[in-house]
Amino acid sequence: MAPPVKSFGERIADALVEDGLLTVKQVEELLEQQKKGGNRLIKLIMEKSYISDIDMVVSMGRVLNTPPINLARMSLHPEVTGLVPRELAHNHKVIPVSRLENRLFLAMADPLNVLALDDIKRITKLEVFPMIASEKAILDKLNNLDTKSSSMEDIIQDAQKQADIEAEADNLVLTKETIEDISLDQLAASTEEGPVIKLANLILLQAIKDRASDVHIEPFEKMVRLRYRIDGSLMDATPPPKNLQIALISRLKIMSNLNIAERRLPQDGRMRMKVGGKDIDLRVSFLPTVHGEKVVLRVLDKSNLSASIEKLGMDTETFRRFRAAVDAPHGLILVTGPTGSGKTTTLYSALNELNNPDYNIVTVEDPVEFQIPGINQVPVNKDIGLTFAAALRSILRQDPDIVMIGEIRDEETAEIAVEAALTGHQVLSTMHCNDAAGAIARLDDMGIAPFLISSSVILACAQRLMRRICPVCKEPVTYPSKMFQDLDIDPQLFEGSTLHKGRGCDRCKNSGYTGRAAIIEVMTITDEIRKLVIARSSSMEVAKIAIAQGMKTLRVVALDKAREGISTLEQVLLLTSSH
Repeated sequence: MAPPVKSFGERIADALVEDGLLTVKQVEELLEQQKKGGNRLIKLIMEKSYISDIDMVVSMGRVLNTPPINLARMSLHPEVTGLVPRELAHNHKVIPVSRLENRLFLAMADPLNVLALDDIKRITKLEVFPMIASEKAILDKLNNLDTKSSSMEDIIQDAQKQADIEAEADNLVLTKETIEDISLDQLAASTEEGPVIKLANLILLQAIKDRASDVHIEPFEKMVRLRYRIDGSLMDATPPPKNLQIALISRLKIMSNLNIAERRLPQDGRMRMKVGGKDIDLRVSFLPTVHGEKVVLRVLDKSNLSASIEKLGMDTETFRRFRAAVDAPHGLILVTGPTGSGKTTTLYSALNELNNPDYNIVTVEDPVEFQIPGINQVPVNKDIGLTFAAALRSILRQDPDIVMIGEIRDEETAEIAVEAALTGHQVLSTMHCNDAAGAIARLDDMGIAPFLISSSVILACAQRLMRRICPVCKEPVTYPSKMFQDLDIDPQLFEGSTLHKGRGCDRCKNSGYTGRAAIIEVMTITDEIRKLVIARSSSMEVAKIAIAQGMKTLRVVALDKAREGISTLEQVLLLTSSH
């Protein structure tokens, strides 16, 4: 009897195993998941982040006998990319790479897409030769081409042509009198002018293209500074013209449904835009300064949310501990870390895992960052007395099964959270402290009785976001053994493995990093730790017992990421302490 014909996904998986990029066990697990109603095998492999986009492209190319291409390292000529209409290129996820006489070489995410090949042949009247590239690389390149048609320099030139001013933009100083003299009618009219609309759109599109988490527009006496926060670091961008400052800020207010006449008080709002077929929410904050209003836009991209806790990148034992707490029927789970360390995203991942009709899930947040279907989300509003504590009291009368608190900041909120955990509810929350053991001490500082803490808290985590090495310019690096001694790091940790760093390239803007990975320290509250909590032992004593019971500290988890080639030794030292 002939063996069954393998699917395309299975053939790809076999190629990845041959190349040493996947293990047989991983493939078996993925096939089981696929049988249970999961996605296609290739999609499951990418969702698990087992391999990089480039590795997948190379293996798919080998199976399909189609040459792979790394678009990130190529600069494309406008005459070639213009052969295919942009809308058609986006729909089929293709991009022309080069032309040789009557032959067109086409990068495709799916070289088996016969409809796409037929459409391109019909439109270009050329013989099409497919090449394979990752879907992300193609869309990034297309978005890059879309934004190049309108640059900051072009907008500045248009603005200076249309500006009804005698002074040059660089010499223009907006005094308080100048600002107050501008009428509302003039302001409203200026926000509808071409350069202002183009400028606002370009700033937002560039933020999404560069995967920025925040956009900062900061007015100074003779210039306006524009900065993007990318992978946790602020980076300068081409500044917008000073003479468009007021009109630009007013345009952003209109897009956020805020009052353009109010320039003396802070304002907060939201806006939504559609880019590349997906909805992007932005949270906007306006703050009056000496030289005008400073604007910060927080980009809330739902695609960055993990669909499940499996994608948080924990090792097997740490994941088992975290999963056990999430699956527990009641108790308090605390995630700690500084602002911007991904705490809320981790809690959302847990909620996504729990989100089903069997549970009544309610959250109270300040503000609601991501709106998730099936979960009741309550925004805090201090102006009308709707604080975390006030919202929580009402929520507990709503028959909840699971409650998420955006942050425990005060004794009153902490008391209600502990009480809810003790009365059969599962409670998830964030706190500001440095490590997992510190969460216990923080609750004690807030005035919660130690016996209540020991009875309610079932898990405490600490989290940071570690920058990933750029896969395009990743290269091996060696360090002198003396350096490991000076840094109190055991060099034997890296025996049999190679450390890496990013050289710097166009894709990562010469930073050597693209994206971030979470490093999470997970402390299960065991009976031994409960005794220490009741005895009010120090955080160091609690941490010592937790480590003896198998807890991996932030430093150990970060070193694992460096050893696996995910991040660098510099990031380990920057984000974690040796204690």
